[in-house]
Amino acid sequence: MVADRLTDGVRIGQLFASEVTGDRGRLRDLDVADADPDVEPTADGALAFRLVDVSGGDNAGETGDSDVVADVYVQPDRVRIEFRRAPERVADAAGEAGLRVRPKAVRPPRTLVFVEDGAEIKRVLPVLERVVGDEPGNA
Repeated sequence: MVADRLTDGVRIGQLFASEVTGDRGRLRDLDVADADPDVEPTADGALAFRLVDVSGGDNAGETGDSDVVADVYVQPDRVRIEFRRAPERVADAAGEAGLRVRPKAVRPPRTLVFVEDGAEIKRVLPVLERVVGDEPGNA
């Protein structure tokens, strides 16, 4: 039984970014953008980075709002991922993976997924796989 858990929000965020950029399989079209290497966690969550869809390739180096798949915020003891694409599909996949999830009532709607332990990162990857390749705005 493992006694130690990774519950530091910044470290969880770093691990998540590493897993996404290291996965050149189904997540090869995702990249980390707008990363803040000196991010300080806050109770409300500080933006650590965005996950962007780079499959278009037309505007190398430029990230538009339609390219953003999710925003990743760090809190002292967890990470909050705000998925901008496919909110219903994200909610279903995250729920199936046993992750804490809730809708965010904004326009367009978003789905929040909370990662409270570094070990949960592996459960977020299949959620990302479900939204990679979706057209922006599809549910």
